Amino acid sequence: MAEPKVWLITGASRGMGIDIAHAALAAGHAVVATGRDAQRVTAALGEHDRLLAVALDVTDPASAERATAAAVERFGRIDVLVNNAGNFYAGYFETLSPEQVRAQMETNFFGPLNVTRAVLPVLRAQRSGQIITVTSTAGFVGGGFTSAYAASKHALEGWMESLAEEVAPFRIETMSVEPGFFRTELLVEGSSTLWPELEIEDYAEGTAQTIEAWRGMHGTQAGDPAKLAAALVTLSDGGALPGRFIAGADAMAGIEQKQATVQQQIDAHRELSASLSHDA
Repeated sequence: MAEPKVWLITGASRGMGIDIAHAALAAGHAVVATGRDAQRVTAALGEHDRLLAVALDVTDPASAERATAAAVERFGRIDVLVNNAGNFYAGYFETLSPEQVRAQMETNFFGPLNVTRAVLPVLRAQRSGQIITVTSTAGFVGGGFTSAYAASKHALEGWMESLAEEVAPFRIETMSVEPGFFRTELLVEGSSTLWPELEIEDYAEGTAQTIEAWRGMHGTQAGDPAKLAAALVTLSDGGALPGRFIAGADAMAGIEQKQATVQQQIDAHRELSASLSHDA
């Protein structure tokens, strides 16, 4: 068994966060499980002597500071931060209101930044730790009806890739996790998934068809979240973290197809692109 660590997990009152918390506890670790309502976290995970349920709104920097302080007060340290909390504003760009797009970025992008900003001083003082951030296949591959969501996840990917170099001197490791479709609560309407506020006739048919398709997909996704949670614990306990973990056959296929397309575009315009680096 790996040496016990202290995990701080966001979004642990439902979905993937519950599975990650259970997997970490099963591996012998201590867990600070957070959510907007600490009582909901306790109801989801039960009581455990190595579990602390804490209220945390990731969009509130002060809340992140309080959760971090509570974790250190209870367990003395934090070893693994899992940025898992997120939601999905689904819709075509023009049908999502500016307020919805900003709200998407506040939760999915600025939320992890708030929590990481609160936790990093603890990890730096320890000169050790791991930051694991759950992004998405949409962090690599954009698509119709996901413009705001993909933007938030692309932003996370760029931030994590840069953060890795910044914190490496302090022996802090990072890993981005790019899941495909898993049987989580991401597609639960009204909580994790929110539909567009604006109605535009040109998009009406596509909106109706896409919403219906995604309603039918909920609960039938191929990915098993318990297996993904166990894999994250295995990677955390296994030594040096990989910079990225692409999770699920659909995620691998989508990202490989994107890579192939980008390579084709490079090859098609290689001469023109190279010419831009030389004087005429």
